[in-house]
Amino acid sequence: MLTTLRTIFIGESRRAEEKMRDHYALDLIAQKIRETEDALKAAKGTLGALIQRQRSETRQIDGLNRRLVTMTERAQAALSDDNETLAAEAAQAVATMENERKVRETTLERLDQRIIRLKSSVETMHRRIIDLKQGEIAARAARHCNEIHRRMSSTIGNTAPANEAQKLIDRVLGQEDSFEQAEIMDGINADLDHTNLDDRMAAEGYGPATKSTAADVLARLKS
Repeated sequence: MLTTLRTIFIGESRRAEEKMRDHYALDLIAQKIRETEDALKAAKGTLGALIQRQRSETRQIDGLNRRLVTMTERAQAALSDDNETLAAEAAQAVATMENERKVRETTLERLDQRIIRLKSSVETMHRRIIDLKQGEIAARAARHCNEIHRRMSSTIGNTAPANEAQKLIDRVLGQEDSFEQAEIMDGINADLDHTNLDDRMAAEGYGPATKSTAADVLARLKS
């Protein structure tokens, strides 16, 4: 029993969480995009620091190369003058600078690799943010359309006003034609008091016409 209740509780909690996530989906999307932009900003800062260090190491190596050329020339000059002491000191300085240059070149190589990888990550993240923002625009448009559709469905679904209007239309159209009723009543009354009998018999040729016709008028005009 407890296991069943626990399962039901977990299911309800998940459904409530999903419903809340759906309700605040646009806010969550915007928040996640801001977090991604913050991560991109931090990555750019790190990339900038690495490039700055790369340039510094390059300058240090260039400086060591110039000093090595100069010191080597000095050592050779000292040897030419048989000044072994200064030549030995110069040789030691050259060895020290060569070792330092090797370390710095190794450091620079690693920096180059890190910069390449980080640049690729920054570019990928930048494109991803553009895609996410386009997706956010599409999501907001879809939510707006859904809201409009929901309101229209709610309005259309409320059939009470439409039904009432249709009933009124049917009632008006279903009312009896008063003009037609008047004609019918006149016909009935004429039959009852025989006022239309003269007309019908005259139309059959029995006796004079009760009404003037166009033929009568033309005949009279021709005579």
